[in-house]
Amino acid sequence: MASAVARLTVKSGAIIAQRPSVGVAVGRSVRFASSASQSSGIRGHKSRRLLTFVGGSAVSLAALAAFIKLRSAENPVNAVSLKRRMRDDSELENVKLTARERRFIKFASVEFDDQLYMTPQDFLDSVVEQEPRPRLKRRQLSNDEVDKYKENTPALKKGSTRLFRNLRDKGIVSYTEYLFLLSILTKPKSGFRIAFNMFDTDGNQRVDKDEFLVIISILAGALKDTQNVDPQTKQILSRLVSYDEQSQMTKPMAVPQAKRGLSYVNDGEGLQRRHMVATTLQLHFFGKRGTGVINYDNFYRFMDNLQTEVLELEFHEFSKGNSVISELDFAKILLRYTYLATDEYDVFLERLLERVKDEKGISFHDFRDFCHFLNNLDDFTIAMRMYTLADRAISKDEFSRAVKICTGYKLSPHLIDTVFAIFDADGDGLLSYKEFIAIMKDRLHRGFKSVAKSEGWDAFRYCVRNEMKNMMKSAN
Repeated sequence: MASAVARLTVKSGAIIAQRPSVGVAVGRSVRFASSASQSSGIRGHKSRRLLTFVGGSAVSLAALAAFIKLRSAENPVNAVSLKRRMRDDSELENVKLTARERRFIKFASVEFDDQLYMTPQDFLDSVVEQEPRPRLKRRQLSNDEVDKYKENTPALKKGSTRLFRNLRDKGIVSYTEYLFLLSILTKPKSGFRIAFNMFDTDGNQRVDKDEFLVIISILAGALKDTQNVDPQTKQILSRLVSYDEQSQMTKPMAVPQAKRGLSYVNDGEGLQRRHMVATTLQLHFFGKRGTGVINYDNFYRFMDNLQTEVLELEFHEFSKGNSVISELDFAKILLRYTYLATDEYDVFLERLLERVKDEKGISFHDFRDFCHFLNNLDDFTIAMRMYTLADRAISKDEFSRAVKICTGYKLSPHLIDTVFAIFDADGDGLLSYKEFIAIMKDRLHRGFKSVAKSEGWDAFRYCVRNEMKNMMKSAN
């Protein structure tokens, strides 16, 4: 019982601390249990009272369970959704999945041809919410519904910073496309060209659907070792990758040759005909017939629009229709994906409240500039290396100069003052940038701990290198 209480306490602390343990993780953590308590004063946190309430006894554990049950009963749909989610989490507990795989399964709300898909709204929810929207079960899509998505998906030239919000549930996103979209969110603009060149396998400065599917198959290649996992894990993984992607796993760097419309899959009892699914991204990039191409300008615009759309969602969550968010809300956004303990989290917010006397607010322009700076955090770390060697903290002027060198633009003085008010531990006007960088890396990856060679952009590059090595070995 003591161990159960300890686990529950840790889980409660993680939720109340508002840092989802997802992986690129992620959530509208400010809306969790502690949001109300923060508005009435940081020191009087309900989170501490709840943790105290959990305590360590069987009585307190039972009382907490009763409290959760009572709150869940307030909304029958939410209650059923919670029970189903708890059951699903229990079933996945012993399954060997990465954080991103678990995240995708958790938020994927539709199925087609025995494969799990996210809708465009599911994808947005997965990067700005802690939990998916309440649902009784996943929706089973028919062929007619999937075909209708072709009419709803705009052409690439009509893309905007509201693409996913406008599509809502009228579209599907595969798991490998989910990995691709997540990698975009953390890429600096200087990396857009590299990403495009990776897709442009023939170097003609245009990407067609076949080239796109090559990279998608490489991302799917991260699941190649499913033969070495237990049957339950293997079964779940098989529902994350489409039949087309599975068929390409055994063809390193090969352009898909399957005919449009149908593919054949060996199900162990003979070949079955399966419809090839045109996902929302494929329709948006290459049109209904799949014959369109992407040039660099189109690709750049899509990546920039996606980054802006997610940042707008986060900003408007706090702005409530205003043109600015408060300095405190800015701090909450920065800290929401981190792995700080509750007391540490409170210290940062209390420090900011004590130091900011003239509240000017943070505009979306300043917020976006700072988030773009975070996408260049690796370059900033290199720029700070000389200070690391000298064991020196940095001043506001040095910080501003380093940001300008890394990004090419200058952060506003008020934004820098706010950052220092949050992260300047002793108030001497110098930034403890080692702690700052560590915390901001959590923010950059939206709560997903960086796992080299297994997830995200690192996995992408790792798989490409491996595929190229395998191709060279085969040639020899």
